[in-house]
Amino acid sequence: MENILFIDGRNFISKIEEVLNSKNKIDFSTFNFSGIFDKVLQGVVVNRKIFYFGKIEVYKETEKKSLELIKNQRILKLRLENQGFEVILTGRVRGHIEKCPSGHDMLVFKEKGVDVKMAVDMITFAHRKELKTAIIGSSDSDLQPAVRELGNLGIERIYLGFENSPNKGLAYTADRTILIRNSEINEFIGKNLFNKN
Repeated sequence: MENILFIDGRNFISKIEEVLNSKNKIDFSTFNFSGIFDKVLQGVVVNRKIFYFGKIEVYKETEKKSLELIKNQRILKLRLENQGFEVILTGRVRGHIEKCPSGHDMLVFKEKGVDVKMAVDMITFAHRKELKTAIIGSSDSDLQPAVRELGNLGIERIYLGFENSPNKGLAYTADRTILIRNSEINEFIGKNLFNKN
């Protein structure tokens, strides 16, 4: 049985973006994810580290932006694999046009199905007796029923969140909570983090 870190990639990256609060585009391919997890999970043996991202599809209406996002996702996937993570592309990411309060049109990409795949994997590993501890790197409340069920199956549950915006529901449902400090995020930023595009 293993201790497995399950990370909702988009959700996790969005939380880091909130902490950094930069107006510049952030290049996460230079971020030392392995380093930050090693630091905040010190004392916890982690046997597997899995990142989940929505699979980006090309749509005619958003072709140029979709292709750019696919390229960036491939680079990030490769860098994460080089840092020892498994990367699972699941569900889908689809772009569509939304009206802003100012009246302008804005291209928005939304991810669907990642939390479902994470939940299914956690429960599947538990039933196969492959999971001892689930470390949940997500602040998505939709995971609460799966986290609760892991407890019913005798699996230890650690919620890994952020000090600036912890998810109270997941913290309550888990056996233990570890919060990443804002200062810890800044320690693992790559030299070329801010790319002006």
